[in-house]
Amino acid sequence: MKPFLAALVFFAVLLGAWEFASHQAGVSPVLMPAPSDVARYLLGAARDSTLAEATLVTMKRLMLGYLAGIAIGIPLGMLTARFKFLHNTVGTIALGLQTLPSVCWVPLALMWFGQTETAMLFIVVMGTVWAVILATDHGIRQIPPLYREAAATMGSKGFHLWFRVLAPASLPHIVSGTKQGWAFAWRSLMAAEIYVTIVGSDGIGHMLHYGRELHAMDQVVGLMFVIIVIGFLADKILFSPWERFLHRRWGLTNS
Repeated sequence: MKPFLAALVFFAVLLGAWEFASHQAGVSPVLMPAPSDVARYLLGAARDSTLAEATLVTMKRLMLGYLAGIAIGIPLGMLTARFKFLHNTVGTIALGLQTLPSVCWVPLALMWFGQTETAMLFIVVMGTVWAVILATDHGIRQIPPLYREAAATMGSKGFHLWFRVLAPASLPHIVSGTKQGWAFAWRSLMAAEIYVTIVGSDGIGHMLHYGRELHAMDQVVGLMFVIIVIGFLADKILFSPWERFLHRRWGLTNS
C-alpha cells in the first residue's frame, strides 16, 4: 500500500505543479493546456458519448488486426524456426520490416484499398505480424536441445513434438512477442486512423486529428491520456498475469 500511496502523491504533486505553471506562467492553452482543461474536455466527451463511441470503434479495429497478426505470425514463426531456408528468407524480411515505422504502410494501404476498413486492418496487421514472427522463432530456437532429445527418446516426433513439447516450452517468449505486437498494433492503428478517413466511423485517432486541426490541445492531450490508460490496462489485465504465470510455471522466477 505504501508504494501505491507514494505514487499517488507523486502524480498529485505533478498535476498540481502543471496546473500552477499553466496559470502562472501565462502559457497559451493552445501550446499546453492545463490539467483542469483536459479534465473538462474528457468529462464533456464522456457525457455526450463521443469518447465511448470512438474508443469502441478503435478497440474493434485493434482487436481484429491484432488477432489476425497473431494468427499469421505464430505459424510463420514456427516455420522459420523449423526450416533454415525460411529462417534466412522470411525471417530476414521480418527482421527488416519490424524496424519500419507503421506510418510507412499508410500510402500503400491507401493506394491498394482506398479509404476503407481494409486499409486500417492491413496497417495494423503489418505493425503486428513481424514482432510475433521474430518472437516465436526466437522462443523456439532458445529451447535447450536436451528437451528435443528427451522428447525424441520417448517417441515424440512430427506434430506431437512441435505442439506438445516445443510450442509450450517457447510460450514465455511467444507471450512477450504478443505483448510487443500489441504495442506495435496500437501505434499502427493510431497512424492509420489519423490518415485514413472513414465517414461516420471515427476512432480515437480521428479525434486526435480533429483536435490538431482545430488547435484544441485539451482534446489532443486528453486523448493521449486515454490511449495511455488503455495501454496500461491491457498490460496489467491481459499480459502481466500470463507472464507471471508462465515465468512461475517454467521456473524463470523465484516466486
